[in-house]
Amino acid sequence: MNAEEALRSLVEGNKEYVKGKVCFDVGAAREATKAGQKPFATIVSCSDSRVVPEFIFNKNLGEIFIVRTAGNVVDKISLGSVEYGVEHLHTPLLVILGHEKCGAVTAACSGGHCEGNIKSILKEINKNRKSNEVESAVIENAKAVADHILKKSKIVRELVKKGELKIVCMKYYFEDGHIEVLD
Repeated sequence: MNAEEALRSLVEGNKEYVKGKVCFDVGAAREATKAGQKPFATIVSCSDSRVVPEFIFNKNLGEIFIVRTAGNVVDKISLGSVEYGVEHLHTPLLVILGHEKCGAVTAACSGGHCEGNIKSILKEINKNRKSNEVESAVIENAKAVADHILKKSKIVRELVKKGELKIVCMKYYFEDGHIEVLD
């Protein structure tokens, strides 16, 4: 599957999810993936428990490789996971999936005080945030994460340069479950 086919598969899967038609045979997929995985997309998603890429895109075990962190913030460890997905698993598509009403972005926009390592998440979101309006900031954050990955990962840059990897930012909406592919 190439990047365009992978993107089309995610978009079509989301259309089925929006209709309430999530359907996959986990038992068969579990059996088929015993020997290994062959995902067609790597997805950087928020840890929010309502944002479950397998459901949102109607995909089964072994189809998508997911890296989840609050606010989709990417540090060295999660960047290594992204590199594993795109280089070792050869996924042709890297998706940065933001979502409406993101708690981490909301906290960053409100200047809320946080304890512990949560401050690191807000600091990262605030580095590139221009808008104080949460929904605009969610989009800014997804694009900033994509830029950060390109800047910090030679592996990702080389795969993009060779035409072997496409990066797409998306935003998920709770109201009806649809995703928006961002420019």
